[in-house]
Amino acid sequence: MKKTLTILALAITLGACASAPQIAAPTALKAPAPILGNAGKYMSPYTEDGTVAPWVEKGRAASAGAGVGGFLGAQAGAKLAENIPFVGGWIGQSVGESLGRQTALAMVGGEEFIKANSDLSFNSVNDLAVYMYAKNSSHKDYAAVLDLTQKIYPDLKTGYYPAIAAASRAAR
Repeated sequence: MKKTLTILALAITLGACASAPQIAAPTALKAPAPILGNAGKYMSPYTEDGTVAPWVEKGRAASAGAGVGGFLGAQAGAKLAENIPFVGGWIGQSVGESLGRQTALAMVGGEEFIKANSDLSFNSVNDLAVYMYAKNSSHKDYAAVLDLTQKIYPDLKTGYYPAIAAASRAAR
């Protein structure tokens, strides 16, 4: 019985590993070409020479502000619809995300400051995600920079992993 359970556990583990998307090493991916300048919709948090953009430096404290905004929004949503918990929570989350983004934007100097201090941009969040992973993921502050950039561009938070998984499949 014990041997059967061990074999079953091993089979499940191997099956799960085989079905999980394989993420390629950053160097194995072809980075999308950025737009030189700030004409795109999404500004790169890194400059053309691979350093952190000035707006990122200015916004190191933005994560804390975005967290506070999300908490306050959730509290406001709960009060708004105390008798309907699901709707109140959903409204609170939406308000919190909006307040979090606005707080993060304010702490980095606003959208105009971001644009004025960016020399690379992208028209799609997928291109930004793959470019950042392929070109900048070895940067010592990558996790913090990614977190801040996801606060500024919330669709990067949900699109980051799927974009890299798709680029990894294309690289095979």
